[in-house]
Amino acid sequence: MAGLLAGRLALVTGGGSGIGRAVCQAFAKEGAAVAAADINRQHVEETVSLLDTGVASRPYEVDVSSSASVNSLVKQVQQDFSATPCIAVNAAGIVRDNFLLKMEEGHFDEVINVNLKGTYLVSQAFGRAVAEANLETASIVNISSIVGKTGNLGQANYSASKSGVIGLTKTAAKELARFNIRVNCVLPGFIQTPMTDTVPEKVMGMILFITPLQRVGRPEEIADACVFLASEKSSFITGTTLEVTGGLNM
Repeated sequence: MAGLLAGRLALVTGGGSGIGRAVCQAFAKEGAAVAAADINRQHVEETVSLLDTGVASRPYEVDVSSSASVNSLVKQVQQDFSATPCIAVNAAGIVRDNFLLKMEEGHFDEVINVNLKGTYLVSQAFGRAVAEANLETASIVNISSIVGKTGNLGQANYSASKSGVIGLTKTAAKELARFNIRVNCVLPGFIQTPMTDTVPEKVMGMILFITPLQRVGRPEEIADACVFLASEKSSFITGTTLEVTGGLNM
């Protein structure tokens, strides 16, 4: 099957909904075999059912905050596909919004564990697998957020986690280049996903007002950026952040 990712095997976390699901769909459309992983088995099975039937795809249940779960996932994907994935997209993420002075410690830890630690664990397991397989080329695409750069009211935990993803991306790019692994990061603005459905209407109105393109983004628009960064079209790009925000820079 022709496409920018033809013949590639991609591991996508957070594949059960939102940006992760859109990434799975875009990668399959471009010819990649997809290992779609999510903590919600039913949701990720639904994602796989939506993928192009011309490519191989499988659903997996994973808790990205658990090293045992992540390591088991990577080994299972290698076994099921008889290959080592050469693309990893870290799209798993959660929010537990509240103002800093009211935020529960558990909610801070939970967001850091999924959004930041999860990205670290998947990148580590994937990087080790690629190094052992001695692949000629590989790519990690991390999903951060524009609020990781700017901060945002009521999102101290989320902003901190996504800022950490940026730092992790830049360090991983330096360390993993010797294994032919490129590592880049996408910074979405406000995208229409289940995660943003809880944003109050008044707040969303303010966000649209300061977004030059005057609309929220679509998951597919983030997925297209991931396709570019995963493909050989970006073969000399690593350690960078790509803002896909409609011009929003709060």
